[in-house]
Amino acid sequence: MKASRLLLALAGAGLASSIATSAIAQELTGTLKKIKETGSITIGHRESSIPFSYLDDKQQPVGYSMDLCGKVVDAVKTELKLPNLKVAYQPVTSANRIPLLQNGTIDLECGSTTNSVERQKQVAFGPTYFVINVSAAVKKSSGIKSFADLNGKTVASTSGTTSIPLLRGYEKAKGIDFKELQGKDHAESMQLLSTDRAQAFIMDDILLAGQIANQQNPGDYIILTESLRTEPYGMMLRREDPQFKALVDRAIGAVYKSGEIDKLYAKWFTSAIAPRNINMNFAQTQAIKDAFKTPNDKGVQ
Repeated sequence: MKASRLLLALAGAGLASSIATSAIAQELTGTLKKIKETGSITIGHRESSIPFSYLDDKQQPVGYSMDLCGKVVDAVKTELKLPNLKVAYQPVTSANRIPLLQNGTIDLECGSTTNSVERQKQVAFGPTYFVINVSAAVKKSSGIKSFADLNGKTVASTSGTTSIPLLRGYEKAKGIDFKELQGKDHAESMQLLSTDRAQAFIMDDILLAGQIANQQNPGDYIILTESLRTEPYGMMLRREDPQFKALVDRAIGAVYKSGEIDKLYAKWFTSAIAPRNINMNFAQTQAIKDAFKTPNDKGVQ
């Protein structure tokens, strides 16, 4: 009789455990539910956003943002107990990154995306992992020293970036006039400058530095000291997805708290990187240090 009761108790405990496990599984929502059901996560990456997210000499996506997103993937594997989680990679551009995130084509965008209040109406962001100044790259021989000198010139920028509306705002406020050309990505925009189809390339200073470093003669170019705006970068995820958002915040926050972020930063910004062994020589600014010290997802107005 006692044995029967024991068996019933064990059976009941097993059933309770099964129900609890089932309940936990059912409680998954949004991106984590999608990942659990499919056994895969799709990372959106850029092809020429050096050193954040770009293709190496083997045409594999690498970069600072990719390394940080790898920390999120590791956290997902642990959280969902999926050690063999399939990781797929989908190239995105400045123009299509938000639509591809919204329609479920990608689950996390790992590139060089500005976290703005306006974009937060469409997507959510992880903690700020970089802070930039929007400026311009020009050829030294051009004689251009400020944005005002762009009057009457042709200016390049990348389609879908915040640089374009900022530039138009400057144009309206300062009463200057220039022609605008848009590249589909940063490499194409830089080519417009290098081939003299444009006299300036307006973009985030660190991305300009990356493009210049990859030119045949990097010394031919300078980045203006003038800035249109300071902006934070963060990885994008879908809005109204609190479970995945909390996981992203924890994973990146842990990298900051442990100090591992300093090693990752040094790897990509103050060391030689593939494919041409260039060194960005871009030390942490105070704004970047503050972002690591106090993680936040505050967007720029």
